[in-house]
Amino acid sequence: MVVPVILSGGAGTRLWPVSRAQQPKQLLPLVETRSMLRMTIDRVTALPNAKDPIVVCSANHDHLVAAELADAGYSPRLILEPFGRNTAPAVAFAALASDPRDVLLVIPADHLIPDEAAFSKAAAEAISLASRGLLVTFGVIPTHPETGYGYVRIGDPLSGTASTLAEFVEKPDIETAHDYVSSGNYLWNSGMFALGAATYLDQLRSHAPEMADAVTATWERASRNTDGTVVLDREAFEKCPSDSIDYAVMEHTEAGAVVPLDAGWSDVGSWAAVWDIAPKDKLGTATTGDVLVSGVRNSYVRSDGPLVAVSGVSDLIVVATDDAVLVVPRGQTQRVKEIVDNLAASNRPELLSHLVTEHPWGSLHTVTTDGSVVTMDLTANTHVPADDTPLGVHVVQSGEVTIGETTYTAGQSYTMMDHTAMSTPAGVTSRIVVTRTE
Repeated sequence: MVVPVILSGGAGTRLWPVSRAQQPKQLLPLVETRSMLRMTIDRVTALPNAKDPIVVCSANHDHLVAAELADAGYSPRLILEPFGRNTAPAVAFAALASDPRDVLLVIPADHLIPDEAAFSKAAAEAISLASRGLLVTFGVIPTHPETGYGYVRIGDPLSGTASTLAEFVEKPDIETAHDYVSSGNYLWNSGMFALGAATYLDQLRSHAPEMADAVTATWERASRNTDGTVVLDREAFEKCPSDSIDYAVMEHTEAGAVVPLDAGWSDVGSWAAVWDIAPKDKLGTATTGDVLVSGVRNSYVRSDGPLVAVSGVSDLIVVATDDAVLVVPRGQTQRVKEIVDNLAASNRPELLSHLVTEHPWGSLHTVTTDGSVVTMDLTANTHVPADDTPLGVHVVQSGEVTIGETTYTAGQSYTMMDHTAMSTPAGVTSRIVVTRTE
């Protein structure tokens, strides 16, 4: 059987700039109404003989990921990491959660693959090879010299379209990228794999024994929720080395194989990549959210909050969220890393704290810069744990909220001195304004 393993959030994905930390890139609808995670779930579960997917994600995102799985009709099969340790340990945990005879189809949740028929055909070939004991990576047939991706060099032909894996190479400069593409022997490194569960664990023990031991120890100390969610132990997990499958296993194995993929793949690793794949107007501009543009050419303008109006510019990326606004030339979006580095060097709170935080019960919005006023948007029929309840003067702005043994309706105010759980009735969505007091 095939086990789709979806890597989301904490499992080695990049920082998505000026975006909510509690809602990572994979959960943001970037090019259509479905999130990228949902698109990935739909893609892999449509494959023949596919079991329910396992999602390895950050513990901070469990309720968001579980909701996507439930909406797609699947029971949550989550492995929750307390923090990221890259892909090699993440896949090892998924292997331990699977039947040793299963083939793991490892797919990051932040990839776009428009040609799903071509993906299914390549996946079938890769799964067949993995069932024979090979460790298979998908190599994307390059459409142009690209310096933002790593590459894989193919070796001798195997059956079908597959080849042996000769080597992984790092992101090249533009001249080297031209040489790679013209040679026909190099493919983009997609970060997608097909691996036998038992085979992968055996290879990890051979090539990264320290990691294998740490993964086993962490797995043995993990707790399991009633719905089957595996929560990894933080103390044990901290001892696990951080590394990718590429470095930990694939660069060392003698059982590596490559299956070429020509499916319009993109890892959507920058806002420029989002512009590449997004529908555009006659001037080449793509927009998302509450946006007005006039005379804007070859640009991407997005708002996740306020109205954004842009006029008379070309080749720009403009992204507005609840937290920040990004403006950068479309060809220089990789420089966002410099902004992130500057935020870290300046100890700016925007890097780690956010105006909007998502919770299983709803969301918390910081209204004032000093954090003295916040609003809580509570979903219907929900329970807010006491630890999530801010202290201070509360005004029930809409709906109905039960706090302890008292029910408050819209327009009422009170002072909360002790943390107490809240709840809302079924069918009622509520908002509380909190003015924090000393």
